[in-house]
Amino acid sequence: MTSNREIHLASRPQGWPTEDTFRLVETEVPTPGPGQIVVRNQYMSVDPYMRGRMNDVKSYVPPFALDAALDGAAIGEVVASEAADIAVGTTVLHGLGWREYALLDAAAARPVDPNIAPVSAYLSVLGMIGLTAYAGLLEVAGMKPGETVFVSAAAGAVGSLVGQIAKLKGAGRVIGSAGSPAKVERLRALGFDAAFDYHDGVRESLRAAAPDGVDVYFDNVGGDHLEAAISAMNLHGRAAICGMISQYNATEPSAAPRNLALVIGKRLTLRGFLVNDHNDVRAAFVRDVSGWLRDGTLSYDETIVDGIENAPSAFLGLLRGDNLGKMLVRV
Repeated sequence: MTSNREIHLASRPQGWPTEDTFRLVETEVPTPGPGQIVVRNQYMSVDPYMRGRMNDVKSYVPPFALDAALDGAAIGEVVASEAADIAVGTTVLHGLGWREYALLDAAAARPVDPNIAPVSAYLSVLGMIGLTAYAGLLEVAGMKPGETVFVSAAAGAVGSLVGQIAKLKGAGRVIGSAGSPAKVERLRALGFDAAFDYHDGVRESLRAAAPDGVDVYFDNVGGDHLEAAISAMNLHGRAAICGMISQYNATEPSAAPRNLALVIGKRLTLRGFLVNDHNDVRAAFVRDVSGWLRDGTLSYDETIVDGIENAPSAFLGLLRGDNLGKMLVRV
């Protein structure tokens, strides 16, 4: 192993990124120093939050550096090790995706068992994506049995799990929005009680799907979806604000929501969250999700793009909504 390919950030996009935002760079495979490992990545994740890191602005996570490899969740096999506690051949989860070979401190890698589930699952249902859905719905929004739950971007990696977990935890009615008729049909197959194509009008479609109102809203979109949810929410409704993908490429301020005054009279709670704040529920998450996977009551979808050279295309496709479930790159 002598050649390593990685994706660098070539420029900071204004509005929508393009293929020219990225650059494929060939480097040498790194050599580990004391306490370090080299991982041959098998899968890497592309996620909506990465768009924000392409801007040079202060946020909860540092921006990507220009002319340097991007990073993000990845899983692979250790091919060289100078660490006593991680042997060559171990499968590890880590944070240096967007490259074929990753050099990192052993302490920054988490060994996982590839015999429990396909390794890609550790980047979706068994990883940060699954915990985001679980913690956001149950801890942040505090969903109770019998309540009506609305999920935006419900055919995506997080949203599709939120809807299923809501049903498994006793929600009375679960509604999802998605971006195509095929995705709407997939939501119904996953057990959503109602689903609609947001192109048909979010406010009107949600009103028809939730005639008795919404108690919990899991927001992945923001904008018109958040506005519609606020209008539909019942007294003391709660919204877990996970993402606002409708605004990530915007160059002008969003027009919606325009009805925030309703938050007062309805006594609503709109709460943003980051998954790393909820590691205290990881044990419960692993127990519940592993059990649901074993008995077949929880399903997950993956959209897989092959080749590190196609990682930018996968990311751009994610922003367009081309994916069903988790968007992954098979490195």
